[in-house]
Amino acid sequence: MKDKEIKMIALDLDGTTLHSDHQLSPRTMAAFKASMDKGVHIVISTGRVFSALPKVLFEIEGLEYVINSNGAQITELATMNRIYENYMKPEVVEQVVGILRGSGISVETFVDGYAYADADEFYAIRDHGSTFRDANYVLTTRHPIPDILGFMLDNKDRIENISLNFEFDEDKNKMWPVLAAIDDMTLTSSFSHNFEMGGPTTSKADALKFLMDRLGITRDHLMACGDSPNDSRMIELARIGVVMGNASDHMKDQADYVTDTNNEDGVAKAIEKFVLI
Repeated sequence: MKDKEIKMIALDLDGTTLHSDHQLSPRTMAAFKASMDKGVHIVISTGRVFSALPKVLFEIEGLEYVINSNGAQITELATMNRIYENYMKPEVVEQVVGILRGSGISVETFVDGYAYADADEFYAIRDHGSTFRDANYVLTTRHPIPDILGFMLDNKDRIENISLNFEFDEDKNKMWPVLAAIDDMTLTSSFSHNFEMGGPTTSKADALKFLMDRLGITRDHLMACGDSPNDSRMIELARIGVVMGNASDHMKDQADYVTDTNNEDGVAKAIEKFVLI
């Protein structure tokens, strides 16, 4: 029906829109173009920091907005203006640093569109690789910092995201209740080996609500695609919440529709089914 047509598509990147080689397939690119030709707004909604966005996104004519860092920022691509910010509270950053100091936990943080990692860990990954992380992704998107916790305190009023990485589930599970007890902070995950912290209302869903209000679009006209817990709220927000075939059963239970995997062009197939009809 005309009044239920999709007018906005919100898309996670890793594990969703991108193949495992971090590329966009020709079928997905064609689905983007056909959707935009119909006047549909395609919004990239990713946990990635702005500087880690794939270059191909900036080559897509008609792509207007990118939500970064799990909803901490929205950038208007035509002007490269940041039109929305939702950061962590400085006092919460201080509390997190106090918990992490001396713990030995792998820490990264996002500030002003860039991602920073502990220098010792960065160079260890460079020299020896990693058993649980994409080494090339780390080396090409992170900037090494000698004192990452001190850097976080120095920039505590500009922290978009704090990410903790765990090789073993046991260590990750022990840290969950400690972090969950912190007030005024969101706690989520974008892949099985990490936790990500943001501001008290930072989420892809909240950023989408801002953008939808700006464009005069309601949830009745929103489709969202994702694969991980940091996508849950935008999946719930959308009239058509699509979860990838490579997602966990827990994520699939939240879906209105389960599409194929990211490597089988699941996003393109969902767009073809619900938008290009």
